[in-house]
Order: sequence, then structure tokens, then C-alpha cells
Amino acid sequence: MRHHPHTNRRTVLKAAGVGGALLTAGCMGASAPTDGETAADTAQTTDEGLPEAKEVDTDRVAAEPTDIPEPIDRSEPREHDITLTVEEVTAEIEPGVTFDYMTYGGQVPGPMIRVRQGDTVNLTFENPDGNALPHNVDYHAVYGPGGGAEATTTAPGETAEMRFTATYPGAYIYHCAVPNMDVHISAGMFGSILVEPKDGLPEVDHEIYLGQHDVYTKGDTGEEGHHAIDIDSMMKENPTYVLMNGEKYAMTADNHGHALEAETGETARVYFVNGGPNLTSSFHAIGNVWSKLYPKGSFSTEPQTDIETTPVAPGTTTAAMMEFPVPETIKLVDHALTRVARKGCLATVNVGGAENPEIFTDDP
Repeated sequence: MRHHPHTNRRTVLKAAGVGGALLTAGCMGASAPTDGETAADTAQTTDEGLPEAKEVDTDRVAAEPTDIPEPIDRSEPREHDITLTVEEVTAEIEPGVTFDYMTYGGQVPGPMIRVRQGDTVNLTFENPDGNALPHNVDYHAVYGPGGGAEATTTAPGETAEMRFTATYPGAYIYHCAVPNMDVHISAGMFGSILVEPKDGLPEVDHEIYLGQHDVYTKGDTGEEGHHAIDIDSMMKENPTYVLMNGEKYAMTADNHGHALEAETGETARVYFVNGGPNLTSSFHAIGNVWSKLYPKGSFSTEPQTDIETTPVAPGTTTAAMMEFPVPETIKLVDHALTRVARKGCLATVNVGGAENPEIFTDDP
């Protein structure tokens, strides 16, 4: 059921660029482009440099990596009523650098959804008044047109509903899939849906949820001011930033004191979703190894063991386990290391506890 207070599907598709020239960017904070004017045109900067940084709508767009629904402990399927709301917000990529994000629920990546194989989801998709653009959601865990994208395509002020059954297990991405989807995903519109197998997942002490994406702007990395989407650099697949959870070095002690914490002897499972839209991640834990790896998020096959680095293509969620035998600071990175050193792609896990010189010592 779709509620259309002011528009119909034809106006939604027109706003999305279907039936006319496709939008070539997805900037916010401006009125919708008129005929003959694209969103990219409304975001042009002058030869004098970047506009001043905008006032932010939120202090932090990075999703809390431990904000994950509890593991499922039941043997029968059930129904879930889930609401996913689009929020277009201005926030800082790093201090002094603002950017207009497109998000699910005001965070990057969007909220993790956790269900069991065989569960039914009643989804309400909201695109509130005040947003500038049409949006939708494509779930890779859904059999159906566009993974639900057709059913959820909405203009600002509209709400859509759909229903699906999670028939196959695994960890999957969801993302916006309007015609200019590369812009929307780059700006933060992606997340992960976890469909647990009927027998559940191995118990761990911690679960961590991270999302990588590449962001293309008119400014240089670290240049203060307001950064608008840059289609030219997107076409060349040359991002200004490569981020985990929407901010430069978001999950580190130097950024809001927000490193992840664990203790020796514990275990963790990481759900890592690569929104892209373009770059494959070489996901690696510096000082550790993926003790069990579920390639491409598959829980239907036996996990691989003791893997140093795993490729995670755009449009993929990977699940991987870590053990913590010694105290250390583990760096979770894309091993295309310029993205770490220059463009912001890093999260850390601080592991405390007793030393274990039989495994490692710096005083032999």
C-alpha cells in the first residue's frame, strides 16, 4: 500500500529521472532540479574554492558498530514489523569538512536488520517531507522486482509498504536503487540485512557492524568547507574519501574516543558491508586473522579458516570471526593502503588483558 499525499508514481519517476534526462547527482539542501537543470548544476562551486562548511544537522552520522539486534534463539519463524526512514542530513566527514549525506535512519551504514530464515518482514518505507529527492530500497535478501526497489520508490512526503519472506540465509546488503543510485549509495544509502540460518550462528562474545563506501566530492581530501558530490571524479572512480561508517577514521580512539573494545580470550564476529558504489575492498585485520570467514556472507557453505585478507566487492556483505589471544590494537582496514593512509578507511579494536609471551612478546 502506498500513500501519495501530493504526487503519483509518474511524478516520482519524473523526479527520479525516468522518462527524461537522468539526474547526475543527488545533492541536498536545495530545491529539486527543474527541467533542464540537474542536481549537479545546483551544487557547482566557484573558482574561488569550496563554499564554507554548512551548519550540521547531527554531530555524528557514523553508525554505532555494536548497535546490532540480538542473536536469534528460537526454532520457529515469526513476523517482523520494520520501518525504514530516509534521512537527508548534513554532517562532517572530518572536522571542518561538511557533506550532504543520504541515509537510512540518519546513520551510515543503515540500521542492521536481523531475521531468521523463514521469517516474514512487513516493511514500511518512509520518505518524509523535507527531503529533496526520491528514494527506495533494494534488499539483496529479497526475491521480488528490484529486491523491493519498485515497491518502495517514493517521492518526499510519501510512504510505501511491502511484505517479503526471507527464504535464504546469509548476510546481504540493502541499498538505494533509484536511477542515480551511485550517487545515493556514495552519499550513504546502504546497510545490511542478516538472515540467520535455521540452526543459528556460532556464539561469540562480540559482534561488530561496519560499512565501507567511496565518496566523490569537488574538494580535495581534508580541504575545509562544504563538499558537494562530483560526478566527474565518480565517473573516473577516483574518490576523495574511502570511509568506514561514513566518517574519516570514525571508529578510532582519535575520533570521539570511539575505538572498539575487547579482552583477551574473547571472540568477535564482524559484519562488513561494502556499499561502494565502485571500489572493491581488501578487508584485512592488521595484527590478526579471520579465524573463520564466510565468503560473500554465505552461511550455506563451510567457512574458510585462517584467512589474512578477503576481497569484498561493492554490493556485498562479508561475515568473519576473530580471536583475541594477546592484548593489542587491531586495525581493520582496506589493504589498498592509500585508502587508509590518505582517505580515511580505518577502524580499530583495542584488546586489553594479560600478556601471553608464548604467542607474542616484544621482550624476548
